[in-house]
Amino acid sequence: MLLLEKSEFPRDKVCGDGLTPRAVAELVRMGLPVREQDGWIRNVGLRVIGGGHRLELPWPELSSYPSYGLAKSRMSLDHTLAEHARAAGAKLQERTTVTGPVHDERSGRVVGVQAKVEGETVTYRAPVVIAADGVSARLATGMGLEKRMDRPMGVAVRTYFQTPRHDDPWMESHLELRDDDGNLMPGYGWIFSLGDGTANVGLGSVASTAAPTKVDYKKLFATWMRHVPDEWEFTPDNQVGPVKGAALPMGFNRGPLYGNGLLLAGDSAGMISPFNGEGIAYGLQAGRVAADAISQGLARGTAAGRERAFATYERRMKDDLGGYYTLGRVFVRLIEHPEVMRVCTRYGLPRPLVMKFVLKLLSDCYEPRGGDLVDRVIAGLARIAPAA
Repeated sequence: MLLLEKSEFPRDKVCGDGLTPRAVAELVRMGLPVREQDGWIRNVGLRVIGGGHRLELPWPELSSYPSYGLAKSRMSLDHTLAEHARAAGAKLQERTTVTGPVHDERSGRVVGVQAKVEGETVTYRAPVVIAADGVSARLATGMGLEKRMDRPMGVAVRTYFQTPRHDDPWMESHLELRDDDGNLMPGYGWIFSLGDGTANVGLGSVASTAAPTKVDYKKLFATWMRHVPDEWEFTPDNQVGPVKGAALPMGFNRGPLYGNGLLLAGDSAGMISPFNGEGIAYGLQAGRVAADAISQGLARGTAAGRERAFATYERRMKDDLGGYYTLGRVFVRLIEHPEVMRVCTRYGLPRPLVMKFVLKLLSDCYEPRGGDLVDRVIAGLARIAPAA
């Protein structure tokens, strides 16, 4: 396994830095230590604020996922994952910018990539190429795989603040964002304490299509900061670094996930959840499923056998997430209208059973088989929904 990284670890990436129990389960499967002494902070659930209500929702007790989430700066998380891969035998090559695919002259199959290393063009060959190159999806676009405009697209901005509440045990979500004129805007804000003296603070918004919006997200963020409770101490003097933004491709907005020697994973395939903007859990899941499909394929004796095994990657990812992401597209079409969001917040937050359903649905933390009534309802809806 050869990992090509365009920058050098540790490096920054725009992210909320919060991991739901689903993401934690993937880290545990990898054998990655998630102890506090390794720089992790646990959270016990989600604190929701909106519509005049303040509600604390513990993570559900499930057999499939742990009952806690985690937080860790993305700079540290990605470095930790890279070192974990290297310890497992992968070769990591940094400061290497992949510029495009290399095709077999006869079959057209992707058999490697070209990259720039210290100004020189270098060719790397492999039996299968995994494109985990983020929202830019350079390899996929080089293959003519354009993003689907009918899939949701989110935008997020975030920064860091020093705060006395850096060890708050709850992930906090603010469901009502207003502009300078008091108009309710689509989206939500988050505060994720990192346990190192700082908190990741940001806001996200989502639209049902990839068409650009006219919202000034950094201005909206500044307006929100003026209304955050004083005890957080989110003042200009306590801000650590600038406000940065990124696009959030959602709901399998690019595909196929595997074809002709190229496998798409993470943001390059639009694997971010339309429900909550989380991408880490699904990127980790994609890596796990891809590793299994590739291992099976490389053990086959014929080219046709290898391709059949590689192709199971897309089927498994779509079987698990396709219906759920279709439900997510319906959800986005509703909540992109601020008035709908206002009504849901005002009348949903006071009802515990409703919020239990909402937490499990939005966090994708439910039992896929069995479980309680809420689990069975969500799993049933995901099964009958057409695959994304």
